[in-house]
Amino acid sequence: MKVKKNDNVKIITGKDKGKSGKIVRVLVKENKVIVEGLNMMKKHQRPRKSGEKGSMVNMAMPVNASNVKKVE
Repeated sequence: MKVKKNDNVKIITGKDKGKSGKIVRVLVKENKVIVEGLNMMKKHQRPRKSGEKGSMVNMAMPVNASNVKKVE
């Protein structure tokens, strides 16, 4: 894999094409990376305590490493 954590990358395909960000995590076995603030998905979160309300949380989802390009 040619990219590593804290590298600045640009997304070259998909819904976030042209956007850039910093790599937060690398998933080597799956050949994927998580880029800060890109490929966001909403996740429903259940209430943890009684009386608390559930909520929706934005999470950055993994992107295939072949869909990112390192930027200097």
